[in-house]
Amino acid sequence: MSFNFDIAESTEDDSRRSLTPKEDVQWVPLQTHPVFTTTADGGGTAATASASAGGVRNLLAWDGASRLYFWDSNQQCLHRISIRLGEPDPTSVVAASPSKVLRADKELNFVVNKISINRNGSALLLAGSDDLCVMYLYGRSSTKENAIVCRTVSIGSQVYSSDSSAIRILQVSWHPYSDTHVGILSSDSVFRLFDLSSGVVQPEQEYYLQPVEPGRSRNAASICPVDFSFGGDHLWDRFSVFVLFSDGSVYILCPVVPFGSVYKWESILEIYSDAHTFGLKSAKSAAVNNSNMAISWLEATFPEVAQEATDRENFSTIKAHSHALFDASLALQGPLRKVCHGGEDEDLAVRGAECEGRAVSFLYNLVSKDSILVTAWSGGQLQIDALADEIQPVWITGSAPRLRVDSFDHIRGIAMICESISAEHSIVKLDQPLDNTVWLGHPPPLLRLAIVDLALPRKTEGSSLITMLADPLMPERIYSLHEGGVDSIVLHFLPFTSQINGKDENIKTPSVHPVLSTCLEETSSSSPSPLSGFASLSDSFGYSWVVVVTSTQECVVLEMKTWNLLLPIQIDKEKPIDMEQQKEKDTPDIISKELLSGPKSVLAPQASPNLRSISADSIEGRSALHQYFKLFHENYVEYAHKVYFELKHHGPQLKRIIDDQHARLDEAQQKISRVEAKQPMLDERIDRVVQRHNSLEQRLQRLRRLPGAHKKPLSRAEREFKSELDQFTGVELDALRSSIDTLGARLKKYTKSSKDNLTTRRRKIPGRNHVQDDQISQLKSSLEKLSLLNSESTKKVELVESAIKTVESSRNKTILS
Repeated sequence: MSFNFDIAESTEDDSRRSLTPKEDVQWVPLQTHPVFTTTADGGGTAATASASAGGVRNLLAWDGASRLYFWDSNQQCLHRISIRLGEPDPTSVVAASPSKVLRADKELNFVVNKISINRNGSALLLAGSDDLCVMYLYGRSSTKENAIVCRTVSIGSQVYSSDSSAIRILQVSWHPYSDTHVGILSSDSVFRLFDLSSGVVQPEQEYYLQPVEPGRSRNAASICPVDFSFGGDHLWDRFSVFVLFSDGSVYILCPVVPFGSVYKWESILEIYSDAHTFGLKSAKSAAVNNSNMAISWLEATFPEVAQEATDRENFSTIKAHSHALFDASLALQGPLRKVCHGGEDEDLAVRGAECEGRAVSFLYNLVSKDSILVTAWSGGQLQIDALADEIQPVWITGSAPRLRVDSFDHIRGIAMICESISAEHSIVKLDQPLDNTVWLGHPPPLLRLAIVDLALPRKTEGSSLITMLADPLMPERIYSLHEGGVDSIVLHFLPFTSQINGKDENIKTPSVHPVLSTCLEETSSSSPSPLSGFASLSDSFGYSWVVVVTSTQECVVLEMKTWNLLLPIQIDKEKPIDMEQQKEKDTPDIISKELLSGPKSVLAPQASPNLRSISADSIEGRSALHQYFKLFHENYVEYAHKVYFELKHHGPQLKRIIDDQHARLDEAQQKISRVEAKQPMLDERIDRVVQRHNSLEQRLQRLRRLPGAHKKPLSRAEREFKSELDQFTGVELDALRSSIDTLGARLKKYTKSSKDNLTTRRRKIPGRNHVQDDQISQLKSSLEKLSLLNSESTKKVELVESAIKTVESSRNKTILS
């Protein structure tokens, strides 16, 4: 039975009621749906232009059940498509036509780059680089021009969407344990958490990220955030936020809990008992202090934990209360360093040696007991790591947060500066004892699993942008979206999961499979078609699909293999393959082996010595002849009957085999005749190729005589210096410009607010104007210093380039002379 859902126009109770459609619904394959076929000819020009400007976009979202949402950039509307998985056959996906059209009740003055739906399917995010809106799919709505108009509101309009603001939205995501909380990471190095149920203008929680101390930054890329991801359902990971910076360093914020979010009772009890068992009983005072702060935070955030002995059976889920420590702020744990063997370079503990460019995206993926961290680089590499230890919460005492309370003294908002711990952490070794790491405030180390090179085409300008998504059905598989298409990466080794399953095996490299390629030719002139949407679908029977939408709104549906994908092919190398046995197995039995072996040899009966003298007419002769005839009849005549029956029975089969052989013979003769006809043309082409080869050989010899062919390769020091220059020009200048724009936006905003309230503050507080003037002067001086640093860095780069050119010209002159 099929249902077609509509949205009511009056109240929220009537909005989820299934109504009878006014028009007939047709079920068509998803890839041929009118939403994707009507605009595939020439309606994607605007989408292509916006995609090239904003990188990889994702305008497709699935609610996890039976509805697929697609944002149409040309029509500025949202299509809601009802789908059926596995119908009419188990490997197909059909969709209802026509689809429902949803429009916002306000004009969107920004380009939507990403849409995302919450867990219960009631709200959908419309995110751009400079603005963010949420569209409520249910509740009060109206119909207009055969479209459903939904209530749409802006999130953080004072911070992101103001005209004078230069703050860009880097990443936005729904919190996995709340249907109303949205996390936003912006270019001003602030992570904000908004509660849409209480207010969309002011954030509920603000975390100002300060990865290095002021004035001690070695490069500008280390202070520019790129991406973030929430943790998974594992111990303290569910309270963690992972932040990636442009230089590839990863930091952790823990604990970050939305007010009113719901968690499992067993999960909270597990980390509560862990803090008591491994923290309070530790012999080190730092571990005891950290575990005491964690226990007090758990008891205040989840008050039911204190009375777990009496009311334990009454809880299945538990809700988080608003709480914050009054004398401590969260520490920015990191940067996370990998577990090193003896003698490894310390500089490679954060960044892989094979990674090129800058970090562009980040993915946290929980696979059984393993927390997998994947970092994508602009050079087309994926750095795959696993947490080698558990995450613990860390606070910095003495740094009080800023709280916002209501009239009942309930906390409604918090803001704090999250600094990295100034003490330098030594690189974690493999032979380090467990007592040196548990509850001591050290960030968890990383175990490097692999570095995957996607072999993306080199770009002369800019860098490759990569977006990663995890498969909801098989978490070992990761999808990588880039301008060249979609790739699938499958992890075959998980350190903790393998130990739990009792497997003692070596590290296996991940397998990479191309899912979809948008490059038609492998030439430098061919430009790939960017993607506009991607979604991974799965049903309860274990079938999985991927839906890809191109910039021209062409839809591609592919079935993905899930069963036995992680099992390697088992080949017994010790047992040789007998070709005779294989041939006998492959050859069908036309005539039984018993008949081919012939009749059974029968021993003649023992005869008397005077048998030859006995006449055939006598009684003894007749008896002997009768006995021999009986033996002949029992063996040879019956064998002849069996042969006759067998040949008569297999006659048609033999005729079919002979006809098939004749047909194959005729086909082979026709192919031979065609080859003979093409032989002169092939000989002519071979002659032309040989001539071309000889001409290229001569040209190569002439090129080898040129002075540039004898150019010496760069030395190791020169290569290192060149890599530093490339890193500086590709990453540092962009980071400095972003920092300058952010500081300029803050300065404009601060001066505007100070000018508006200057007269009022002079009347009320006559003595604090010099404080504001000092802050403004500090901001101006810092802005001037950054601009001077940028100009000096540009001059240094130009000087280095001119020096390299002069050295190369002098070398060429020396060679010519």
